[in-house]
Amino acid sequence: MSTGMTTALSENTLFGMGNPLLDISAVVDKDFLDKFGLKLNDQILAEEHHKALFEEIVQKSKVEYHAGGSTQNSVKIAQWMIQEPHKVATFFGCIGTDRFGEILKKKAEEAHVDAHYYEQNEEPTGTCAACITGDNRSLVANLAAANCYKKEKHLDLDSNWELVKKAKVYYIAGFFLTVSPESILKVAKHASENNKIFCMNLSAPFISQFFKEPLMKVMPYVDILFGNETEAATFAKELGFETDDIAEIAKKAQNLPKENTKRQRMVVFTQGKDDTVATVGEKVTRFPVLDIDQNDIVDTNGAGDAFVGGFLSSLVKEHAVEECIRAGHYSANVIIRRVGCTFPEKPDFQ
Repeated sequence: MSTGMTTALSENTLFGMGNPLLDISAVVDKDFLDKFGLKLNDQILAEEHHKALFEEIVQKSKVEYHAGGSTQNSVKIAQWMIQEPHKVATFFGCIGTDRFGEILKKKAEEAHVDAHYYEQNEEPTGTCAACITGDNRSLVANLAAANCYKKEKHLDLDSNWELVKKAKVYYIAGFFLTVSPESILKVAKHASENNKIFCMNLSAPFISQFFKEPLMKVMPYVDILFGNETEAATFAKELGFETDDIAEIAKKAQNLPKENTKRQRMVVFTQGKDDTVATVGEKVTRFPVLDIDQNDIVDTNGAGDAFVGGFLSSLVKEHAVEECIRAGHYSANVIIRRVGCTFPEKPDFQ
């Protein structure tokens, strides 16, 4: 792949679609987790008995509100890494006509992301409670409006589909499989038929467990599959891979059936502070992450999203996989030093 002078990126080269959520983030104790039956490093969808959790978390002394949603975080980080031109990243998702929705619009604009939200007034804008305990975080998402995304009301509109067609790289987190698998398939097939790059994330163990069917419908169109070690293990178990060796899981995932044979699938698994594992051609390679002092880790919420964002920022510039992973490690390293998926004004990445 070319190095040196990269052609200037054009607007809407990177397309993301997912659940736009407002993160409500607070430091909690073990009792709080136990009270609501939360695991240390999990991501789940809110159920009836979590209602009280949202009421309680906003009462915490140091509660913070940040624009969130896994895919939206990633495209925002990619845009931050790219800097110029603005609006290289496009984002689609559904919000409510309310104060939280206005915050998300404002934050997307400040991040120079070209966000086109489907706005409806039946459900309020989605929220995600990020319950922080030391360097762990447990996420509870109340999708609300995010769950109301409709292909025919938004994605299919000519003006929106034109933006999809402009892109060269597509990224959708697995979380969106619970909302609109038909929207994902439409985008994935477009990418595959036009030899463009479609990326997906395993996102959370519950996706492989309870949304395996839609996940596997999209898999033949996936050029790059992301995930972390827990998600990889669950995916392997659900697919009967009969191995818990992360490199082997990556290899087996790479070899799953694929529509566009012009591109070999790449699988990238992060493992927190341990090496990132990626298929590079026929072999599986390990890439050590950047060293960080335990005391500098403020909040790991958004680390995985940030890794993907950094990776995508290099991918749209057509850089080699090693470069993409280096950019991913850099942005994740920046994010975990801060609360929420937030970042300084400019990256310091060469």
